[in-house]
Amino acid sequence: MFVPSILLKQLYTHGSLTKTDNGVSFALKNRLKDATLKELKWISFDGEKVPSHKISIQSSNDSDISVDALNDTGGMPFSLRQVITVHLELNEEVSPEKRKIGICFSASPFGKLKFEVEDNVTSPANRKLHIPRDDHDDYGDDIIKKRQSYFESFTDGKLNHVGKYSIDPDKLKGNIEHFIGVAQVPIGIAGPLVIDGEHAKGEFVVPLATTEGTLVASYNRGMKLLNMSGGVKATVVDDAMQRAPVFIFSDARGARDFVTWVNQNISKIREEAESTSSIAKLTYIDHFLSNKFAFLRFNYLTGDAAGQNMVGRATFAACGWILDNYEGIENFYLESNFATDKKASQINIMRTRGKRVTAEATIKREHLLQIMRVEPKQIDYHGRVAGVGSFLSGVNNTGLHSPNGITAMFIATGQDVANVAESSAAIMYSELTDDGDLYVSITIPSLIVATYGGGTGMGTQRECLELIDCYGKNKVYKFAEIVAAVALAGEISLASAISSSDWVSSHEQYGRNR
Repeated sequence: MFVPSILLKQLYTHGSLTKTDNGVSFALKNRLKDATLKELKWISFDGEKVPSHKISIQSSNDSDISVDALNDTGGMPFSLRQVITVHLELNEEVSPEKRKIGICFSASPFGKLKFEVEDNVTSPANRKLHIPRDDHDDYGDDIIKKRQSYFESFTDGKLNHVGKYSIDPDKLKGNIEHFIGVAQVPIGIAGPLVIDGEHAKGEFVVPLATTEGTLVASYNRGMKLLNMSGGVKATVVDDAMQRAPVFIFSDARGARDFVTWVNQNISKIREEAESTSSIAKLTYIDHFLSNKFAFLRFNYLTGDAAGQNMVGRATFAACGWILDNYEGIENFYLESNFATDKKASQINIMRTRGKRVTAEATIKREHLLQIMRVEPKQIDYHGRVAGVGSFLSGVNNTGLHSPNGITAMFIATGQDVANVAESSAAIMYSELTDDGDLYVSITIPSLIVATYGGGTGMGTQRECLELIDCYGKNKVYKFAEIVAAVALAGEISLASAISSSDWVSSHEQYGRNR
């Protein structure tokens, strides 16, 4: 299996070359995929191969094996994100000068791999000044207690609540570093909400994690109103996750010719990208030329995962193949800020990032009068006036507060909350029907959600997803439809409150705690 050199070098943990009592050590971290380290062929230091009897490998705190023993036993597991420490019996001094480290080994399923990196030898004393960590078991009780004590002594405080939790820290690998405890956010429920989606069908009671008074009550009121008129229709209309590298050339013509080559070799680029994952599917590559820069926007389907890390790894592999096979590239960056990861942007409103989903409903006039004490034409007129305000402010949302419900659902269900920056974009539309009722719809063009991977598998987060039958594979479209429907309920509730001048009185009644 071909692994680009740029990707191979990521196995080495830069800054890990440390002087020890018996020589030096450095760390390797598997950033590719689950593998078996079959044979360590050689390690070189400044071009000189280190004798095998002077090399040992540590895969855990109580596991240290010589290279000869490793090779004789047929190898050892090297799982994704696992760290192994390589010890070399070499008398080297601490120095800021870069040293060359070469590594050659065979691993299944990759075959023979070889790469060279540069790093300088540092003192172990430098690490003692940092937050306590354990390279081989950073989620064990002992190291967690050490960090808690370190934090308490550093801040001269006490962890009375943070250190109490019901989750298994060992299951947090890949979710958080330097773990010391949890932040507890209150969870309320709203609903049931009737949804007529292609994936979400029926009644749903949704968990909302928030500390904002009136939020749950407001969304619950909107759901009650929507149910009276038949509920919400929800539809996922597009799906894409991006990574956007930039390639730099000597002139604009070189950038233009490169894009032509990329289009001609899209099949091979797709093969390299998809070799890193059984889930990621490269659908197409947009290109944008400016000055002497070629911006490529790789678009993927990522299954039930949000997929930012997945597409980053896939695009890195594809770009490694490009760099190895195209001459004339003067520089390259894996992300050019053109995917606008965790930032609101016009391109993601137009082109989709995550799931593009619409929720819509027609609300009867009598129901608006009964529940909200407001006429449909009041809300419709208010929406058109607010549209002018949206235009003047340059905001990315023509509605009122869809990020409120989205954020509350994200926290409850283990989504990456920073993705609210992109998921905050929304296009709200309303019109009066011939019968005097109110049609409303909201389109969220860049809703980034997951039902598998990331933080969705942790304790309370998984539990909340399971309670709405949205945990696991083949559930992400269902979840997206529910989120959009909930957002619509919040929009109609707040729009009614503002249009009827009921907004401030509601906060006075429900939203004050002092």
